Amino acid sequence: MTAPAGTRTRAVVLRRRPSDGQPHPENFEVRELDLAAPGKDQLVVENRFMSVDPSMKGRLGTSEMHYTTNFREGQPLDGSAIGIVVHGNADIPEGSFVRHRLGWREHAVVDAAAATVIDPRGVELHHWLGVLGQPGFTAYAGLLRAGGLQPGDDVFVSAAAGAVGSAAGQFAKLLGAGRVIGSAGGQAKASLLTDRFGYDSSIDYRSEPVSEGLRRCAEDGIDLYFDNVGGDHLVAALQSLRINGRVALCGMISNGGADRPPVDHLMQAILKRITLRGFIVRDHEDLRAEFEDRTVGWISRGELTAEATIHRGIDNAVDAFLAMLDGGNVGKMLVELA
Repeated sequence: MTAPAGTRTRAVVLRRRPSDGQPHPENFEVRELDLAAPGKDQLVVENRFMSVDPSMKGRLGTSEMHYTTNFREGQPLDGSAIGIVVHGNADIPEGSFVRHRLGWREHAVVDAAAATVIDPRGVELHHWLGVLGQPGFTAYAGLLRAGGLQPGDDVFVSAAAGAVGSAAGQFAKLLGAGRVIGSAGGQAKASLLTDRFGYDSSIDYRSEPVSEGLRRCAEDGIDLYFDNVGGDHLVAALQSLRINGRVALCGMISNGGADRPPVDHLMQAILKRITLRGFIVRDHEDLRAEFEDRTVGWISRGELTAEATIHRGIDNAVDAFLAMLDGGNVGKMLVELA
């Protein structure tokens, strides 16, 4: 292979921050940029797939209410990607597959220390950004570490058709949960939860209040809530959780707006002795090998449905991002670059 060092590559750049907090196509631009020559401890990677993540929305602003850095105007975006090494070194030779953080561009010069070598193990490469990547690992660590999942637990998962949620529901069942209930936006997605992802029942939050749906699906209550949303979903879960119930706080993509529920609902946590535990997946790397081994086995045996929504070409990357924010994905949202 020949490294394209010293040549040009294309990348998605943040032209300007969204003025209203909501990203639009005009906030971004695909530009051709110089590709720096790699140093002795660097690799050149031809990116094959890049991840499109909900957390990117917060990074477009100036708030520090997230656990990474903000994007910079006039600079390429970044995020998880997987590709093939076209210029390697003694430790990571050409032809190796690596996962790294310099997505949103067709080629990347990556510090070797920041690249993780991936052996696909017979699984499609893009799944190492989805159910075998950070979304799947987030679901696994959140259930076991933050949620303390126990055999027989009745579990509720919000945003259950997304990358994390579709994995969380399936992992819960595979790890011995009792009933697993999921919420999604729209009847088509709600049906997918039971038809494809093994959920016992589902709630379409666009057609009924979450609290009513949860009472319908779990009239005797739940033991564990995996929270990707916050807002009315969290309030409904607090109402349905049993004594000594648990909440794994993964994300809060709900904007709330004028209808943001008051904090007084947390009184339920006192009355029911509920544990709410926030977590960030990078704190649980000691679980990574166990997670990968188990998940590869589940996929290989046909016990796990690994779903992805894939857009093709860097010119369609922004469309993929905006579609994801509007709920236009099932499973992991990805862009295929090669």
